[in-house]
Amino acid sequence: METHSPRIVATPARVSELDRLGDQIAELSAHLEAATARLLALIREFDARGGWNGGFRSCAAWLSWRVGLDPGAARERVRVARALGTLPRLAAALARGELSYAKVRALTRVATPETEARLLGVGRAGTAAHVERIVRGWRYVDRRAEARETRRQHTSRALHVHTDDDGTVVVRGRLEPEVGALLLRALAAARETLYQRTRQSFASSSDRSAAPPTMAQQQADALALLAETALHHGLDPGAPGERYQVVVHVDAPVLADPDQPGQSVLEDGVRVSAETSQRLACDASRVVMRHDDAGRLVEIGARTRTIPPALRRALHHRDRTCRFPGCGLPFGQGHHLRHWARGGPTTLSNLALLCRRHHRAVHEEGYQVDRQPDRALRFRRPDGRPLPDVPPPPAVPADPVQALRMQNEAQGLQLHARTACPLWLGEGLDLGWAIDVLHPLATRGVGSPRSFGERGSPDHGPPAAIPATAPPLPSEETP
Repeated sequence: METHSPRIVATPARVSELDRLGDQIAELSAHLEAATARLLALIREFDARGGWNGGFRSCAAWLSWRVGLDPGAARERVRVARALGTLPRLAAALARGELSYAKVRALTRVATPETEARLLGVGRAGTAAHVERIVRGWRYVDRRAEARETRRQHTSRALHVHTDDDGTVVVRGRLEPEVGALLLRALAAARETLYQRTRQSFASSSDRSAAPPTMAQQQADALALLAETALHHGLDPGAPGERYQVVVHVDAPVLADPDQPGQSVLEDGVRVSAETSQRLACDASRVVMRHDDAGRLVEIGARTRTIPPALRRALHHRDRTCRFPGCGLPFGQGHHLRHWARGGPTTLSNLALLCRRHHRAVHEEGYQVDRQPDRALRFRRPDGRPLPDVPPPPAVPADPVQALRMQNEAQGLQLHARTACPLWLGEGLDLGWAIDVLHPLATRGVGSPRSFGERGSPDHGPPAAIPATAPPLPSEETP
């Protein structure tokens, strides 16, 4: 018994109706892309002006909280918005509805001001799938170039040291970028230490005619300090527990009330605010020292943990993530809702898990948190206003499509069903040849380089056959 698929008769009326429906879909999509361009411009300005910096760790975290985007999608929106700030051609094409957000998102992964024009042609000529494949090939060429440059830098590393005729030691070298950055940071730290000493000596010196050391002289002195310090410590950075330990000396009255007089200093004598001491003491080990009226140490207690390990496990199991609205980081520090120095108990009901950023916001930036009778946490801004979990969404017009169309028309945009239609005519994508003629670092064939318009131009779609000189690309099948 034979079975046949149902036969659909395409009457002229049905074809016309479906064409109109397709045109409506395409036109509305163009309007959405134009609106997306304005949205990205607003995100870029909001990010640049730090509008998110009110308790949130990034603009993406704010978007996730305020707009309801997935964290990954929010980070991608911010990335694309920042990239379009330096890519005016791609930004304008999106604003005119000529390129989809999917194409622009892919192109911004590799586009630079120098390559933007040719990649814009790729976006107009091909489909989103074509663009993704070309971007993957482009990034592969970039990675190969970066790998060659990294190998060259590593091979060329050198340090030449020799003694000159007058006994001075001459140092000349070439370091890899990350090693050079480490050396520069170390020299800057040593130079700052020496500069503080030098400034104090010049301030106390009676000889005002002596000139301060030049930058080159300070760099030489800083290198000497680095060598002395390394030899003094035997080139051993120490045990991790001691290497990263920060010791704070704070008087008990100051810990309980920042307005009380007393000390709050680091181990080296640098003063820190009482609020900082409270934050550090919230979730740290402590040692109680007692002094007599003359300031002599009379008793020192054993080191104790503020939050015992078992209670910490229970806290992480209950809260799981930072409790600050919109954060959700899966790790954090235990925060005493009522500080233990003010009589607050170290119990699960008096603790909340906060990430480092929001722990600082609560202690040092004026944000407040307390637990309500229903055991829910309430966060308030520095001015006392409550910080809601998610603000109410804005009002939506009764006819959002018409409102969007009118808004775009007010911007002078003439969008229609063919605005974002690619110029592709169905040819197979010749990926190897496309990368060969588009990427500035790709291997060229014998003879004069061909432009994108000579073969597979935006007017005629992507190329159709891979030439023999095309570079091999990973994970791509030859048509």
